[in-house]
Amino acid sequence: MDRPDRGISRRAFVRSAVAIGGASALSACLQREATEDVPQATLAPDELPDRQHAWNEFLATDDHGNDLPPEHHLLLGLEYVGDGPADATDEREQLEAAFRTLERAYKRGNDGLAFTMAYGPAYFDRFDDELTGVDLPEPTPLTPLEDPQLDEYDALLHLASDYGHVTLSVEEALKGELEELNGIDVEGTFDGVFEVADRRTGFIGRGLPADNQSGVAGIPDDEPVPEDAPMFMGFKSGFKKTQASEDRVTIQDGPFAGGTTLHLSKLQLHLNQWYSQDSRGQRVAKMFSPSHAADDLVEGAGHNLGDSSHVTEVGEDAADDARNVGTVGHAQKTARAREEGEPIILRRDFDSTDDDRAATHFLSLQRSIDNFVKTREAMTGTDLNEGSVGARTNNGILQYLTVRSRANYLVPPRPLRTLPAPNPT
Repeated sequence: MDRPDRGISRRAFVRSAVAIGGASALSACLQREATEDVPQATLAPDELPDRQHAWNEFLATDDHGNDLPPEHHLLLGLEYVGDGPADATDEREQLEAAFRTLERAYKRGNDGLAFTMAYGPAYFDRFDDELTGVDLPEPTPLTPLEDPQLDEYDALLHLASDYGHVTLSVEEALKGELEELNGIDVEGTFDGVFEVADRRTGFIGRGLPADNQSGVAGIPDDEPVPEDAPMFMGFKSGFKKTQASEDRVTIQDGPFAGGTTLHLSKLQLHLNQWYSQDSRGQRVAKMFSPSHAADDLVEGAGHNLGDSSHVTEVGEDAADDARNVGTVGHAQKTARAREEGEPIILRRDFDSTDDDRAATHFLSLQRSIDNFVKTREAMTGTDLNEGSVGARTNNGILQYLTVRSRANYLVPPRPLRTLPAPNPT
């Protein structure tokens, strides 16, 4: 990456730089992105919400009030370098100084930085005490059709920004490679506490998948992803009325009240048939519902739908559609996993071209991992296998993805985000 390839768009180049990582990638990224517009924090760390996952009030929105996630994402799988429980006071102070550096260096939100620090079952297994107030199971395969890698990292740091160089700068600062971050002195690092065992990158936003589809395995060579699509499968997601609120996914009681749980899956995409053989109507029917296709409800990527995908109206028709139409929609099935009419998970997923393969990092927040499992069971639709609807065929989008990994984490509230004990009380 000594010099930018002039044949690559700026957005595609930045995506490539984030995926590569390191000092040279950061330097190249800084040459292609405007850096003078990245604001420092407007709130002191102590003025930020106690919920780490409280992003929505700081995010940009579209004309319909849908939250727009940051464009660039970086996931760091972390291993604690100590032998036993992570209970050293000086380590906690070191990490808290690092996180407060980030919070002072960047305004919270799209044009600055949003981040969460989460901990997995492997981290809490280091302690003699049991994790209190939260059920955090080890990840497992959720269908007989999958054989995923089950991640066992101690922690997961999720970084997100509209600027790729922000995520790269934060990564370098936490590794101890930068003394200053956006004009703020770096006061803490991961050195001697965590090592980066895995890094995963991705992006989401109108036009980004089209910019990044060239030469990617899992996508036809004629580059069919529509220009207005925010994700590789060609349609918008994350409608306000199909997302759980941050209140709904927040743990209400116990020592970790104010936190949430996080599930992370890597889904490899197989879109050759999706774009080369399936018609536009078939894609709409499989992504939304047969009624959406029959009534021509979706224009382009679906931005015309406003703040709702309008699948709650057809969720109860899933069995009839399976029996009579021979197809059920992905969103139609998933809409059945609601409580009192409301969604129970908050999706913050994004696409990826790590290893030059099209994939989605499916990241969801929920009050308990059971809520994710319930939603996944509805999406799998085993109860709908009738006629031409099989375990995968014509059953939403199941045949177009393979689950490569799964992981579960606890996202503690901010006061407990640095090496929490399993029973903080």
